Amino acid sequence: MTTSSFLIVDLPCDMALQAAKKKLLQGGLRALQTFDLHTARHTQQDCPCPHHGTADCDCQMVVLMVYGESAEPVPLILHGSDGQTRFSIADDPSQRIDKKLVASIKEALDIRAAVSF
Repeated sequence: MTTSSFLIVDLPCDMALQAAKKKLLQGGLRALQTFDLHTARHTQQDCPCPHHGTADCDCQMVVLMVYGESAEPVPLILHGSDGQTRFSIADDPSQRIDKKLVASIKEALDIRAAVSF
C-alpha cells in the first residue's frame, strides 16, 4: 500500500478532522472514522510517541473510510504533527479504488475553493 499527501493544512489534526468531515458532508460524501491513534495508544501504558517521543507531542493519525455513490469506500488518512495535518489517500495495488470518488474527495477538501478550513 502506498500513500501520498495531496493536502497539508496549518491546523492540528483534531481541528482539521472536524473541518474535513464537514467539507466531505457538504460535498455529498459520507465519512466513517475507523482509526484514531490517540485512542489506540491510550490502551497501552508507556507507549512512545512515534514522531517525537515526548509525552506532550501533538502527533495524531486518523483514518476515515469515505463513501460516495459506489459501494467501496476510499481510505483517507490524516496525519498531524507540529500543528499541521497532511491528508493522503491509501492506494493498495491489490484493490482498485474509485478514481471518481478520489477526485470528489480532493474537490471537497480543496482549500483554494473555500478558505474556511
